[in-house]
Amino acid sequence: MVALVTPMLEDESVDFDSLAKLIEFHIDAGTDAIVAVGTTGESATLNMREHCEVVRFVVEKVNKRIPVIAGTGANSTSEAIELTQCAKEAGADACLLVSPYYNKPTQEGLFLHHQKIAETVDIPQILYNVPGRTAVDMLPETVIRLSKIKNIVGVKEATGDLSRVAKIKAGVSDDFDLYTGDDATAVEFILAGGHGGISVTANVTPSLCHAIYKAALEGDENEARRLDASLTALHKDLFVESNPIPVKWALAEMGLIGLAIRLPLTVLSTNAQPVVKSAMQKAGIA
Repeated sequence: MVALVTPMLEDESVDFDSLAKLIEFHIDAGTDAIVAVGTTGESATLNMREHCEVVRFVVEKVNKRIPVIAGTGANSTSEAIELTQCAKEAGADACLLVSPYYNKPTQEGLFLHHQKIAETVDIPQILYNVPGRTAVDMLPETVIRLSKIKNIVGVKEATGDLSRVAKIKAGVSDDFDLYTGDDATAVEFILAGGHGGISVTANVTPSLCHAIYKAALEGDENEARRLDASLTALHKDLFVESNPIPVKWALAEMGLIGLAIRLPLTVLSTNAQPVVKSAMQKAGIA
C-alpha cells in the first residue's frame, strides 16, 4: 500500500491534475491500496476542508478499482472523529489513525481516544504507531486491547522493532492485520508474520515494491531480499530530510509532480539532492 503524496501547485494549493495521474500510475503498477492524506500526504498542514476534499477526490478517481484508506488521525479526538466521519461519507474503505501527536497521552489515553473514534464512526480503522513523529509509543499491550473493538482491524507499526510482530500476534485474533510503516525493515517484518506495509518508497517504485511484498508474503525469502537489495539506499535516503520532502523531490525528478510543498516543509536542500539522486540511480529509476 502506498502512503501517497499530495501534489501541490506553486501557490501551495492541491494539484488535483497531478494527483489524478499519480492514482493511475499506481493502479497500473500493481499497487494494492492507496493511503490518502497520511503523513506523506502532508496531513498535518492540510486544513479540514482540503483534507476531506482530497479523500473524496481519491475515492472518486480510484472508483473501487483498489481500496482507499484515508488518513484521519489527529491529536484532538473530536477532530479525528470529524475527519473519520468525512472519510466514511466519501466512501473510503478504511481509515488510518495516527496516535495523537505532541500532547503525549498515556496508554489509557491512547486506548480511550481510539475506542471513542471506533464507537462513533462505523468504518474499519487501522491504528498507526510512529513514535519518532508523535512522541508517544503505543505499546503492544495497548494494540492488543484495542484489537478487541470490532472495527479496529489492524495496526501500522512504524517503530522498526521487529520483535513487536510476535508480541502483537500473540494477543490478537488471526484476522487482525499487522502492517509495517518502516520500508527498511519491511521484508523482515512480513517474513516474521506481518501482512503487508504502507510504504513511502512505493511512491517512486510501486511495481518493484509490489513484487518484493508479494515474494515476502509467499515466503520466498531469497527473492524478496534479492529484489529489496536495490532499494536499500532509497529506503534510507528518502528520509535524509523529513518525509515527505525527499520523496516529493524524487517524484518531481521523475516528472510526475511539481516541486511544491507546503510550509513549514521546504523543498529538498541542495546538499541532499545528490544523495536522493544517487539512491534513485541505484534503484534503477533515474
